[in-house]
Amino acid sequence: MRYWGKRGTIVAGAVVSASAFLLIMTERAQPAPPAAAPVTSRIAGKPDLNGIWGANNTANWDLLTHEARPMVGQPGIAPGSQVLAAPVLALGSIGWVPGGIGVVEGNEIPYQPWAAARKKENQEHWLDRDPEVKCFQPGIPRGMYMPHPFEVIQSDKQIQMIFEYANAQRTIHLIKMDDYPNVAWMGYSVGHWEGDTLVVEVTDFNDATWFDRAGDFHSDAMKVTERFTPHGPDAINYEATITDPQVFTRPWKISMPLYRRLEPDAQLVDFKCVPMVEETMYGNLRKDQLVKHWEGATMNIDITRKIPPGESVFERYVSGNPPAKQQ
Repeated sequence: MRYWGKRGTIVAGAVVSASAFLLIMTERAQPAPPAAAPVTSRIAGKPDLNGIWGANNTANWDLLTHEARPMVGQPGIAPGSQVLAAPVLALGSIGWVPGGIGVVEGNEIPYQPWAAARKKENQEHWLDRDPEVKCFQPGIPRGMYMPHPFEVIQSDKQIQMIFEYANAQRTIHLIKMDDYPNVAWMGYSVGHWEGDTLVVEVTDFNDATWFDRAGDFHSDAMKVTERFTPHGPDAINYEATITDPQVFTRPWKISMPLYRRLEPDAQLVDFKCVPMVEETMYGNLRKDQLVKHWEGATMNIDITRKIPPGESVFERYVSGNPPAKQQ
């Protein structure tokens, strides 16, 4: 550690280990955002946000500060250690979640006690439960920091955001609109400008999206208040305040920079993942399984299908693979 003498002299101390450094980063106060740089392009007097954008962090893995951990783990030989479990064992180092610094103010999500237990259970069953695994639309704010870019198309009346993941979309209405008559995966967004900051209120969510791959979740009562503040022409300071009295004890906030993609040919590339997950989600309905066995140089993996919770016995009969008779 270090401390400063009377005249600013650095006095050297003990070397801080990697784990201690992570703890310090977890507990320290979030720094104030940097002063905004000049905006060089405008539309109807407001900052021009048109372009391809994306985050550069580990928030989609876990909103909180976290060390590296297995995607799916099981206890190792040493006390307290973890190793990769069977579903991801063949992935080796790729099967580990990268460590990262959190984006939550105070590094705490204020769950109610029942909800904290639910989040822990979600994390333990991540591979079966995460909506991202099933190619469901990501919701807000998760769509803003997934490892897929998104495009902004801006006019003076509305701002369209198109997300590479699952072809998800949202419209931010900048003029008065009637109340939304339904609920939606991406919510319903109404925005206004406060100087150069775009402020967006997002409501009317369903309860089927998560915040990250760590099991953090919400109810259909969630409201999200976003603030997009340009930091020069190629970066945006993004903040989202989450309010959900059914799940959390108080509102809480995340913040991060979003960066413009500067490649001359920057564009979205289709990631239409619905066909990609059909075998994962519905392969159990096949009479003859397509995916039953994988054999590599160092291991063999066998797949045994189970009837997912809530799937009707009728579906199994229709598939030609009825359940065993009760004895």
